[in-house]
Amino acid sequence: MVVTEHRVPVSGNGSLWCWDTGGSGPPVILLHPHSGSGESWPYQRPVLAAAGHRVIGYSRRGARGSAAGTGAAVDDVADLSALADQLGLTAFHVVGAAAGGRIALAHALAHPGRLLGLTLSGSALDLPVPDAVAHLPVESRELGPAYRAGNPDGVAAWRAVHHRAGTAIGPPPPLPPDAPEALALPVLLITGDADPYCPPSRLRRLERRFADAEAHIVAEAGHNPHWERPDVWNPLLLRFLSG
Repeated sequence: MVVTEHRVPVSGNGSLWCWDTGGSGPPVILLHPHSGSGESWPYQRPVLAAAGHRVIGYSRRGARGSAAGTGAAVDDVADLSALADQLGLTAFHVVGAAAGGRIALAHALAHPGRLLGLTLSGSALDLPVPDAVAHLPVESRELGPAYRAGNPDGVAAWRAVHHRAGTAIGPPPPLPPDAPEALALPVLLITGDADPYCPPSRLRRLERRFADAEAHIVAEAGHNPHWERPDVWNPLLLRFLSG
């Protein structure tokens, strides 16, 4: 697999660092959590590419390799559109993890004819973060207890990505109150059974609000099930993309 890296210019003299597996298959753009970057997908990139997809990941402004720029306010939806335009994508799937899910949904609403499908993983969208969660150490917020106890090497690798990531500039875009109800696209919803931001109860509430959604709960996973349980998460995504 040959992976090409790009610097995509965006407004205000900013730029986005992205990687692209190329190919003529259906494109899939991966949007990282607030704690991560374009490096957050090592367990998805080769699997999706092997299944015939053109896979693209990028860092939001300020996160690893991407320049915040000056002047214009950050517009994550416009940045995603600029990335797709630069790479010559007319229609594509978007996968948004955690905070990346808000960008993915906002883009889907702003450009309804451009997306083939939408996946939201560990994303509570605009639901408030419980106070008890906000004060936890970052690893306790982002990774489930089963993973932290059973996979120290995986935790160390996640920590390295997190430290290299830095911090994306600004929060993801706000969503209108009826954002899920307004979407006319198929949606895949995934969360970990130990996700403190989007526990199973919140996922079920979100599922009822979308017109066409399927929801899955990944056992023994926290807020990053794509990292913690790719053995479960990847097949769910591949089946959805093939449908």
